[in-house]
Amino acid sequence: MAVNKDSNIYTFVFAIALVVVVGAGLAAVSVGLKPMQDANVKIKKKMDILGALNIESDRKNAEAKYEEFILADQCIVLDSEGNETEGVAFDIDIKKEYKDKTLAENDRKYPLYVASVEGDTKYVIPVVGSGLWGPIWGYIAVNGDKNTIYGAKFDHKGETPGLGAEIKQEFFYSQYIGETLANNGVYKKIKVVKDGTGAEPNNAKVDGITGGTITSKGVEEMVDRTLQVYVKYFNK
Repeated sequence: MAVNKDSNIYTFVFAIALVVVVGAGLAAVSVGLKPMQDANVKIKKKMDILGALNIESDRKNAEAKYEEFILADQCIVLDSEGNETEGVAFDIDIKKEYKDKTLAENDRKYPLYVASVEGDTKYVIPVVGSGLWGPIWGYIAVNGDKNTIYGAKFDHKGETPGLGAEIKQEFFYSQYIGETLANNGVYKKIKVVKDGTGAEPNNAKVDGITGGTITSKGVEEMVDRTLQVYVKYFNK
């Protein structure tokens, strides 16, 4: 029996078959590439952690440098009260936890990375929050005194070029270097303010990005919310 290729049924069946074949092909490619994608995510994460320590790296040497400077056996995981809890620091996906609205804030886990740079101990704190158009994140490195900021690095997914996207530029994140987390053990908020304006007493300040107010305030919020947890730990 000849098939009528001009019929609506033939067209419908052919379209379904094409969708199934293409979908199966794309699924197979996605599954095949997932190990490589996961590896790239881990390498990027290591590059960001190293970046907060002012250590330059690329995709070729990031893993070697991470092993050189990060003391993996000393990295820990904290709960929302700054107490040590179970878990492997590098395995904690803070972006996923932040997006999970079913997860109570006091149930989130907070990784703390410990590094040795030129013989000095450094602590690296990951932060995550929301910008104008999507997620923003970063890492803040603290000196061995557990109070003075040694370095910082921020990034974003889709902020506006020339405006909010500037949070990933050195002129912005370098302002955090030298700021302190607390005064005599009392947490001190780091405000992001407009040029030429001050911050409330007992708070530090960095200049926000002109035209990127919402993203700048997003950085302020994520840093403030997260650092409070780590100050509790450092005070202990």
